[in-house]
Amino acid sequence: MAAVKLTVENASFGYRPETSVIRELNLTVESGTLAAVLGPNGAGKTTLLRCLMGFLKWKDGRTLLDGVDIRQIPERKLRSRISYVPQAKGGALSLPAEDMILLGRTGKMGFFASPGEDDRKRVRRIAEDMGIERLLQKKCTEMSGGELQMVLIARALAAEPELLILDEPESNLDFRNQLIVLETLTRLSRGGMAVIFNTHYPDHALTRAVKSLLLFRGGENVFGDTAEVVTEDNISRAFGVEAVIREFETPGSMIRSILPLRLTREGDGARKAEAEVVAVVSVIFGDYEKAGAINALFHEYRNDVLGRMGMPCGTSHVINVILRGSLGRITALTDRLNRLEGVRAKATAAPEEGDDQW
Repeated sequence: MAAVKLTVENASFGYRPETSVIRELNLTVESGTLAAVLGPNGAGKTTLLRCLMGFLKWKDGRTLLDGVDIRQIPERKLRSRISYVPQAKGGALSLPAEDMILLGRTGKMGFFASPGEDDRKRVRRIAEDMGIERLLQKKCTEMSGGELQMVLIARALAAEPELLILDEPESNLDFRNQLIVLETLTRLSRGGMAVIFNTHYPDHALTRAVKSLLLFRGGENVFGDTAEVVTEDNISRAFGVEAVIREFETPGSMIRSILPLRLTREGDGARKAEAEVVAVVSVIFGDYEKAGAINALFHEYRNDVLGRMGMPCGTSHVINVILRGSLGRITALTDRLNRLEGVRAKATAAPEEGDDQW
């Protein structure tokens, strides 16, 4: 799969001259990155995706694909590289799912070509991966909203895009199908695709996305590593709820989850200046070849590192690194380490003075 880089530079958008839905947005999403877009209703999540795709024109700024303004890229070429999955809201064509998914192959064929057996095999393989083989002969007009959403995602994948953009792909789905979609997006990004998705679920960003964009009403936005963007303070300011983020240790994984506790007034949460902490980040992994990727991440945080120690433990390897920095940065590092396949990391911060919980 060819490498791709989507960049937004100093972009703003508003439906009326006197108001901004999105203001001075800057972001970069590259191949192999799964990025989430979060925000309260009315903050401009769908508007953002439409601007990224060029369906709406930025008031200021621009969208670049590999350094080229998308307005300068021929439509057919642009759509062959980027696939967009809208929300499933009815109005579907009266086609069996198999034919609907085959429509995604149009850009891979000539103007007058018909889909061949290879195209149909690819469609069936995508349907199998997503667990929707049973829907292949079902008409889209007879499907539930959740079933149709899965078919629309499959159609986008049939185009073999370099960049996949999805508008709330897990909405209207039960837990199992939400997991199928999230696993699919994770697998695609690990395979080298760039993926951007809107979501109403902060937990899905925390557990899946490497990068996140949080939109606030009025145009403000924050983009960066998920652990530094999806914080208790930012969630409070954006959504008007008091929330807590906690880590849960399961066999073989560390999971971060966010729980809303009570309502506040939107925008009330003041920005908190994070004090520096001293913490130990412990990493355990089995495959020694992972050491290169782990060391590369620690190198990015080298100015925070106070010391480190590594040792083999039977068939596993353990690295303990002492860092001094903001809790947000250290949490972001731990989060990125845990996203490496076969690697588990945990951070332990030193107790603050007077903290009687330790």
